[in-house]
Amino acid sequence: MERLSQFVTKFEESVIALLLAGMTLLSFSQVIARYVFNSGWGAALEATTLMFAWMILFGMSYGIKIGAHLGVDAMINLLPSRAFRIVAVIGALAGVVYAGFLLYGSWRYLGTMWKFNIGLEELHFPGWFANGVAPALGWEIYDNEVPRWLAYSILPIGLALFAFRCLQAAWQIIKGDRKMIIASHEAEDLVAENKDAV
Repeated sequence: MERLSQFVTKFEESVIALLLAGMTLLSFSQVIARYVFNSGWGAALEATTLMFAWMILFGMSYGIKIGAHLGVDAMINLLPSRAFRIVAVIGALAGVVYAGFLLYGSWRYLGTMWKFNIGLEELHFPGWFANGVAPALGWEIYDNEVPRWLAYSILPIGLALFAFRCLQAAWQIIKGDRKMIIASHEAEDLVAENKDAV
């Protein structure tokens, strides 16, 4: 289990870093292209938006791993320690149920996109890919458009990672290695850490 967790962590960190770098480079290149060369890539906004969405969906599972999600813990902190732990586990398992519902819906959505072969409006494959590689993979591509199912495939991937991290957090709470799934008293901790910074 520990090796799987380390692999997932490295995978999440690498993909998040690549997406952030890609968004930054694409946005910077667009600024240079527009203001220096009076040109640009029409699909840059759609590509940046997709990369941002991918980064969010990878980031939500990574946020569970590092305990970065915010939550309201005023009521749960009033409970005795045993009840506190039970409610914290229920909270983590609620994340699994949430991911399960969205995973089911996203899988059905991707199936519909696959069936009707709907493409993205502005984002297109290069000709060599659309004419050579895609047919070899069995993909039918209309007008070189990137299929919507491919762009939205992050939905089941991100939600499966989120469910995995919620299950992992629930197990850590049960074992006593973790207090809860959310960041506890984050504002107070930040103030205490930085009280001498000013």
